[in-house]
Formats: sequence, structure tokens, C-alpha cells
Amino acid sequence: MHARNAAVARDLAAAGIDTEITLLTEQTNTAKAAAAYLGVEVGAIANSLIFDADGEAVLIMTSGRHRVDTDHVAGIVGAEKLGRASADLVKAATGQVIGGVAPCGHPAPVRTYIDVALRDYPELWAAGGTADSMMPMTYDQLITLTNGQEISVEP
Repeated sequence: MHARNAAVARDLAAAGIDTEITLLTEQTNTAKAAAAYLGVEVGAIANSLIFDADGEAVLIMTSGRHRVDTDHVAGIVGAEKLGRASADLVKAATGQVIGGVAPCGHPAPVRTYIDVALRDYPELWAAGGTADSMMPMTYDQLITLTNGQEISVEP
């Protein structure tokens, strides 16, 4: 197991969440590809997106069926400007790389927001800390794991 997967597994265990990180055998660079690989609806993919909110990294967990409306969400998170984070900011905030950012396993807590559209699915799939890993969990487990604030990512 990669060190980033192990960090995620430690946080899962600490939160009392019993789930297994699955290593994928094919590239799944998009929510659509991940959903096809896993045999689930694209909306059940919980994308972990790091944004730059006035210089602070924030994590937005959004349904694979949504795009984050950055103007709308900026107001919710109290930022003048919300944009995609640089690879360097993602790595510094999470210890992980774009494409493999998990909702946990970070060196320090990251302010997190959860797309309420994810509630529509009994099982979600999120990245497991590396680009070739994913893990299942429920919406309630995602909230518990991240201490995330529920929001709508679209107006």
C-alpha cells in the first residue's frame, strides 16, 4: 500500500469507518470513467476538488454529475475569489496529487464543503489518496470523516 493510501486508511479507522481502499487496474481520469469502471452512476462519484479561496486551500466534495459554480460557492465559503488550486497548493494542503485527492489523509485538516447532491446515493466512491485508488462510503460517513459543511455547488 502506498504511504498516501495508508494515511487515508488511518483517518478512516480513527473515524470508525470500516471501508476498504480499492486499487484500480485501469486509468479513470474522469468521474464518468470511474463510474463506468465501478459500475455505478456518475453522480455517486464523490470528486475531491481543491480550490484556492483567496490563498487558502478548501476541499469541495462534489457529485460527479455536477460542476462547481465558483461564483456561487465563493459567496458560501466567504471568499472574494474561488478558483482551481495549483498543483503545488493541492500537494501542500493534502499531501496528495490532483487526481488522487481523498477526503482525508491530509497532513492537517482542510476546510471542507460537501455537495448535498451526494445525499441522493446510498453508496459514494471517493479517491483513496492516489490516482489509482477509490473507496466506498455513505454520505453520513463522508460528513463524519471530513467534518464538512453541506452546501449546494450550483445555484
